[in-house]
Amino acid sequence: MNLKELLNKRITQKYSFMGESVTISKLTVAEINLIRTMAKEEEAKGDANDADGLRVLKEVVKIGLDGGKDLADEDFNNLPMDELNKLSTAIMKFSGLDNSEKAGAPGKS
Repeated sequence: MNLKELLNKRITQKYSFMGESVTISKLTVAEINLIRTMAKEEEAKGDANDADGLRVLKEVVKIGLDGGKDLADEDFNNLPMDELNKLSTAIMKFSGLDNSEKAGAPGKS
């Protein structure tokens, strides 16, 4: 098997979300770069608007959760914020990014 054959493969793991088992995926470099760009845009706005941070969190979940692309923005309003934060953090950590990184280079701890 060569590297080209692995391009569409997703690495997944089970995660307990609100007492139920869900599947999360490692994000690709392109997906991580998208999240970083969004985070930088929010940071550049200079206001600590929770709605802006929620936009990035939603994107992480939509990309990294199996079936996440089917979630509408309104669906997030019916879920506990702390559970969403934990899920987003788990996806980022599984993808090799530490929560303490703020759009920095991978591998920082």
